[in-house]
Amino acid sequence: MQQVLPLFPETASSVAGRVDQLYFFLLAVSAFFAILIFALVAYFAVRYRRRAGQPAHQIHGSTRLEIAWTIVPFILVMIMFGWGAALYYKNANAPQDALEIYVVGKQWMWKLQHPEGPREINELHVPAGVPVKLIMTSEDVIHSFFVPAFRIKQDALPGRYTTEWFRATRVGTYHLFCAEYCGTEHSGMIGSVYVMEPADYNAWLSNRATGESMALAGKQIFESLSCNGCHRERETSRGPALAGVFGREVVFEGGQSVTADEGYLRESIVNPRARIVMGYQPVMPTYQGQVSEDQLLQLIAYIKSLR
Repeated sequence: MQQVLPLFPETASSVAGRVDQLYFFLLAVSAFFAILIFALVAYFAVRYRRRAGQPAHQIHGSTRLEIAWTIVPFILVMIMFGWGAALYYKNANAPQDALEIYVVGKQWMWKLQHPEGPREINELHVPAGVPVKLIMTSEDVIHSFFVPAFRIKQDALPGRYTTEWFRATRVGTYHLFCAEYCGTEHSGMIGSVYVMEPADYNAWLSNRATGESMALAGKQIFESLSCNGCHRERETSRGPALAGVFGREVVFEGGQSVTADEGYLRESIVNPRARIVMGYQPVMPTYQGQVSEDQLLQLIAYIKSLR
């Protein structure tokens, strides 16, 4: 049926089928009540139409009917909410072993980089059957990374990081769109996702290898900015040590704390005085405007690699 009448895109990810099930349930409930309401309107219009010589009669309410049409919609809405919330929670939390790929949206293109170093523009090569986590940001305005066949869509926002993940289940080529109007060339901000067999993907990755991973490029930027002068493994260092900081709880002056993720590391680079780590002075300068979004991602990849 799908091949004869392609009303919907292919289901090419592990979550696509579950998203479709929820969508069809919502569609079925909406269609059922729409038909029921129109049928009742037509029936009552005929059954209780005005007739000559017949006075109007007062119709009294029914407590049972009131309870029924309150409880039934409530149950249906709670089913929708629970189902949708469970699906959203699963989609929002990538597996720990997911392959991380960094994405930067820009008018009007997608720039993508693999941890091993290869870069792509408006194309993304991924292995089938492997969870892939996209860490995204934007250089200018809001964009939205949308792959209909995977049933995933997530905004890429300037000044912060967002994430989404998928596990492609079928080898093939799938459309990539920007689903947020981002300017005059918005319609041209398209691309392709190539899902490959794991062996073919590894061969593609080897052929595209540049010898410089994102972590290595980040290390070079780290040293060129003299960050290693303050962030050293010494008690007398002016800045906190960075080895193992990613994923760890960081305590600030005043007692507040946060788990160090990509967003925290970015803020610490571009706005270091927003939150001061306990035991240190606010002496770090801002690097806002001195490093690009691509370089920020490379710096973060390097800090994440420090164990």
